Amino acid sequence: MNLSTNRKKIILIVILIFAISTIIFCYQKQQTKILRVGVFAGSNWNVPQGETYAIIDEVIQKFETEYPNVKVEYVSGIKKEDYAEWLAEQFIAGNEPDIFFLLSDDFNLYASMGALMDLSTFIEEDTDFNTEVYYPATFQYGQYEEKSFALPCESTLTFMFVNKTLLSNEGIAMPKNDWTWNDFLDICRKVTKDTNGDGIIDQFGYYDYSWHQAAISNDVTLFREDGRASYFADPRMEETIHFMMELRNIHQGYEVTPKDFDMGRVAFRPFTFAEYRTYKPYPWRIKKYTSFEWDCIKMPAGPSGGNISILNTLLVGMSSRTLNKMLAWEFMINICYDKSVQEMILKKSQALPVRRDVIMSAEAQEIFSWDSIENNAMTPKDISDTMDASIMPVKFKNYDSAMLYADNEIKKIINGTIPLNNSLNKLQKEINAFLQH
Repeated sequence: MNLSTNRKKIILIVILIFAISTIIFCYQKQQTKILRVGVFAGSNWNVPQGETYAIIDEVIQKFETEYPNVKVEYVSGIKKEDYAEWLAEQFIAGNEPDIFFLLSDDFNLYASMGALMDLSTFIEEDTDFNTEVYYPATFQYGQYEEKSFALPCESTLTFMFVNKTLLSNEGIAMPKNDWTWNDFLDICRKVTKDTNGDGIIDQFGYYDYSWHQAAISNDVTLFREDGRASYFADPRMEETIHFMMELRNIHQGYEVTPKDFDMGRVAFRPFTFAEYRTYKPYPWRIKKYTSFEWDCIKMPAGPSGGNISILNTLLVGMSSRTLNKMLAWEFMINICYDKSVQEMILKKSQALPVRRDVIMSAEAQEIFSWDSIENNAMTPKDISDTMDASIMPVKFKNYDSAMLYADNEIKKIINGTIPLNNSLNKLQKEINAFLQH
């Protein structure tokens, strides 16, 4: 009798435990939240990248360990060239991700249309978050009308590629990082020549250097921050145009091609740091440029400016319609702020981390010293200094249209199609009229 009673008690206890476990399991299942992330395959900087999802997968694994009731999902296989269209379609359908990577060309559009969450409150209330760890321009990159709508994840800068072999053959020393427009012009004049005596120039000073890059290095501000006025008539802009005309005349009308550059017949070409990181070390250096030695230095400084580069940054934003605001913010912090993740970007991507302490770390010094035999021009300190001095593109709704029109007109001035006299004043009036519509 007692045995039977005890047995019944044991069975009841087992049933009760099973029931409680089932209830707990079902409750937990009901409490599981899905956090959706928008991400594209490959590098943002148009260079080869092996482990496409290595960084995001590690961030997700770490995040899901910290938040067991959260499942982070993303759609794999979306190419960068298809990503903008895919993201737009998700927004139109009201099915956009909670958090998503933002291509720099798209930030203005999403910020101006109210699609991005204003992050100001999150930034102010998160006592563990300190914007000062970022380089100023990287953090400002995610701001629109003085409010933060995205956080920086990784960056790249423009440097000047130098064909060391060509310069050496001409008896010219490698320029220093503090070189100027005059140094640039002088070297371009010396190397531009007919090397085989057939009467045709076949060695050149530069390729793909733009008036906009020159203007940045001459401290030209093209637009007012609110996008309601332009400053193309600034004397420093006229200085820039004169410089670009002088530079163009050195090539005597010959249009330098990518093939000229690849064959080692060009001394200088602007290069992103992502390209530098990709093609400088083995094995990609063997596949890309084998006929000459090369390195990168800062951009040449204009008389009114400095050795300044344009900064490009990959951003991460949050949908203004997300129902998981705090979780989305925490995930953004993991991608864009966590030091260990920024160190992963340093190791596993071709980009630059946006945290100063990571770029200035001993590990960065080791990574950037690819070949101890070479005297690499770019050190972590050089990179850090350039990040500090870098300029981010101005952001306002009609920026792209205004710049497209300005670019077409300025190219006409530089190539002599229209005279410089009063052209910049006329351009400024036309752009201002467009901006104030």
